[in-house]
Amino acid sequence: MTSIDNVIDLPPISYVDYTSELQLPSIIHLIENDLSEPYSIYTYRYFIHNWPKLCFLAMDGDTCVGVIICKLDLHKQSNRGYIAMLAVAKEYRKRAIGTTLVQKAIHAMKEQDADEVVLETEYTNQGALALYQRLGFIKDKRLHRYYLNGVDAFRLKLFCKTMVKDREDREN
Repeated sequence: MTSIDNVIDLPPISYVDYTSELQLPSIIHLIENDLSEPYSIYTYRYFIHNWPKLCFLAMDGDTCVGVIICKLDLHKQSNRGYIAMLAVAKEYRKRAIGTTLVQKAIHAMKEQDADEVVLETEYTNQGALALYQRLGFIKDKRLHRYYLNGVDAFRLKLFCKTMVKDREDREN
């Protein structure tokens, strides 16, 4: 069996909106396993309760295998989207789950009139940097010793008005 055959046999991943506090334990478990920063329950609730329409989950049956948590608010007279957390379970990587989650979030933010989307990622995280750069993000600045572990970060930025196609453009 070739590696392509293995991909074909994988069960499909479904993408769902955040709908309930009952999803929170799965979200927290996934993020705690994948991200270097510790977050309190209040951090999760801040984002999810204020911007529930900007939280998406990737599901393999009843198991949460990916999540993106975002917000959208005013920043210096523009609507700025922010990707706070993105995590995909290690055994589910290389299946475009992270890419799909980011695309869903970007388009949801654009539908809410986002001018730009920003995020931070560890400057050593080549997988994340490649994913975001493929989607049109650019390095905005390096943030020295940004994370609690002392690692630097890059702030990445996507300009929605000029770099993100509308759904109608993609469908034509």
